[in-house]
Amino acid sequence: MPTLRQFQYLVAVADHRHFGRAAQAAGASQPTLSHQLRALESRLGVTLVERRTHGAELSPIGREIAERARRVLVEVKDIRDLAERASESLAGTLRFGVSPTLGPYLMPPVIAALHRAQPDLRFYMREGIPDLQAMELVKGAIDMLLGPLPIEGENLTIEPLFREPLLLVAPPDHPLAGQKKVDKADLYNAPVLSIDRRHHMHRDVTEQCHAHGMHLLQDYEGTSLDSVRQMVASGLGLGILPALYVQSEITHGDDIALLQVDGWKASRSIGIAWRSGAGFADEYLSVAGRIADEAKILLNKMVPQEH
Repeated sequence: MPTLRQFQYLVAVADHRHFGRAAQAAGASQPTLSHQLRALESRLGVTLVERRTHGAELSPIGREIAERARRVLVEVKDIRDLAERASESLAGTLRFGVSPTLGPYLMPPVIAALHRAQPDLRFYMREGIPDLQAMELVKGAIDMLLGPLPIEGENLTIEPLFREPLLLVAPPDHPLAGQKKVDKADLYNAPVLSIDRRHHMHRDVTEQCHAHGMHLLQDYEGTSLDSVRQMVASGLGLGILPALYVQSEITHGDDIALLQVDGWKASRSIGIAWRSGAGFADEYLSVAGRIADEAKILLNKMVPQEH
């Protein structure tokens, strides 16, 4: 019978399309990986990998077997977690995916609180594009994913946590910055900057531009919330930023100004996800609750916005 290790090597080649990088990712030497893949091909009686001068490509049957093997490896991991759960609480390293528009401004107090409650639990945090991280979650590369909703993927448990206000900002010398109250009509055709379109935040900004008659600039897209803030400060346009970012990074600065817009109620929904068959599902739900509690504390510290 094929071994789990052989399946792991095959999946690594499917992901990296290169024997050297696949071996490094799988924690093996390249000769060992190559030998085990040939043994797997011999056992199954089919060619799984087409070996090339500058890389490796899976055959059609190899791709199908690799995807099934990936599901097997995820199931085995969840079975192991379930067995560990029978004897101890959640411990070890929790591989956590998080959106860069949220994680740095929310997770530090969450991690500190969890560490106090569960000293044996360590977090391995990985920032990334939410849609790509959802794929990593399904594949078993991470254990939990925190980010803007919707989070989409097969066999995932998705728990909504809280709504985060989205705030409109402008350069301090912008005409609207000096107004105590901004009318919606004042925003008509106003240029707005956004983070790049791979992020959920770009969709949120686009939605608010449509709702308030503003103009989303296509020529400028920030790679981070900081870059959007810097472009706003330089006078290129208005910006829409998440409240936790504003609370963390802008409270003590004067490079941009918050606009008080009459009727402005923009927000985004934040949720968390894990695989439905995860052995520590109950513990993951507890982690989710802690995140929601900390977010509420942080958001309550903000000066209430009048709408």
